[in-house]
Amino acid sequence: MNKTLIMIGFIAAMVGLALAFFAGIFAPSNAIIILVLMVLGIIIGALSVSRKEIVPLLVAAIALVVVGTAGYEPLNNMLSGLGDVVNAIINYLARLMAPAAVVSAVRELIYVALEK
Repeated sequence: MNKTLIMIGFIAAMVGLALAFFAGIFAPSNAIIILVLMVLGIIIGALSVSRKEIVPLLVAAIALVVVGTAGYEPLNNMLSGLGDVVNAIINYLARLMAPAAVVSAVRELIYVALEK
């Protein structure tokens, strides 16, 4: 794959991770941020995931969805709002990686179909 496209995908991943982290702290449940994360996730899935990285990406995306449902509200007892912030960050990370996982899964289905 072209190194420029790989670099664009890497930059999208770093921007998405930073945005998910800071938005989880300062702007939880913001529709515009969710839309931006979705677009970045599509770019990541299309440009920076090689065929050998698809399965680890899918496993990581599933883990984020599962961890996102764990519930960190008890942390609010330790430090007011900490559990809510952790939940928001994980939810934003899941919203970043879900489109990347979908794009990668579709690419893998195409690869499998073309091999037969």
